[in-house]
Amino acid sequence: MSTIPTPAWPEDVPTHPLLVIDYQLLKQRDAAEIERLWEAATKLGFWYLKNHEVDDLAKEMFGLGAEVMALPLEEKMKYEQGDDGDSFGYKKAGGNAVAASGEPDTTEFLNIAKDDALAWPNLVRRAPPGTSYPAPALARMESTVKPFIEKSLEVNNTIMDILNDKLGLKKGRLLEFHSNEEFSGSEARIIRNPPTSNTQRIALGSHTDFGSLSFLHNRQGGLQVLPPGSDTWQYVKPIEGHAICNVGDTLAIFSGGILRSNLHRVVPPPSTQANTVRWSLVFFSRPGNSSVLRALKDESDIIAKAVATSKEGEEGKTFDTGSTAQEWFARRIKNQRLANRKGPETWMASRGTERVQVA
Repeated sequence: MSTIPTPAWPEDVPTHPLLVIDYQLLKQRDAAEIERLWEAATKLGFWYLKNHEVDDLAKEMFGLGAEVMALPLEEKMKYEQGDDGDSFGYKKAGGNAVAASGEPDTTEFLNIAKDDALAWPNLVRRAPPGTSYPAPALARMESTVKPFIEKSLEVNNTIMDILNDKLGLKKGRLLEFHSNEEFSGSEARIIRNPPTSNTQRIALGSHTDFGSLSFLHNRQGGLQVLPPGSDTWQYVKPIEGHAICNVGDTLAIFSGGILRSNLHRVVPPPSTQANTVRWSLVFFSRPGNSSVLRALKDESDIIAKAVATSKEGEEGKTFDTGSTAQEWFARRIKNQRLANRKGPETWMASRGTERVQVA
């Protein structure tokens, strides 16, 4: 990866403040820090996480990403994720839509399955090896990918266990949905977005995340959130040493809407940062494939009350999806692929809880 320094954040660009949560205090089950996490997860669904112990591992993953993205496109396309709803593998820039209009995205990325990393040296999701992952990823699966995924799982599982208890669920209930013993859509994603002079070009369209928790590392700006009750997109400023975490659809559904899966998008970095390649790295925790996505109202009085007092009758809003995690995920992946596009209805079929965002 280039060693060219990232330009400083332009101070004249407004940003949306996020609560800063200390992972070390969460590990100690500090009561005040848990309350701050709860506030972040239920109001905006986004927060900064510091002291998370992943910075060095993330740097290695960025290096791996640079090796992969430097390969010829013809080589990378041997490992393409395809159009059938599978997420793992490579996606070229322009492969997905970013809006109902069919406008193409500008990012390329590589997704590596949690299941493959943990099973290494076996590949259980992307096989045979000739069509699995680009050579640099295979060469660094043991030294780089597996440690990053293991540590990211530890962080996300710690947060999930705390949210589990705040929701009044039996101990470890949410983690039962996220067992390593069952295949899931959990994955690490390394993303490259090229510099652009068109600061209005959307890299990744307005969406909520597919899974439970997202754990993001980035150096440049570009991430924007749409706060509840607002019609103005606001940048989230990257802070050195701080990851950005957010709640996804499945935790919002399990919790009966108590945990917020909030709208966000990615646009070019502002000002002089737009002249640099934007690299980002995410670990997505998602439930086991067979998990049925519905509110756990029969397992928690807190969730039952939330569902009973919600506006569930609004168009598209439901806490009993009738879908498994695998079906939910595959539908969203498949219908945002431009190769599958039939019209605006294809884009709408790729949507999740963002269709029903309320203040």
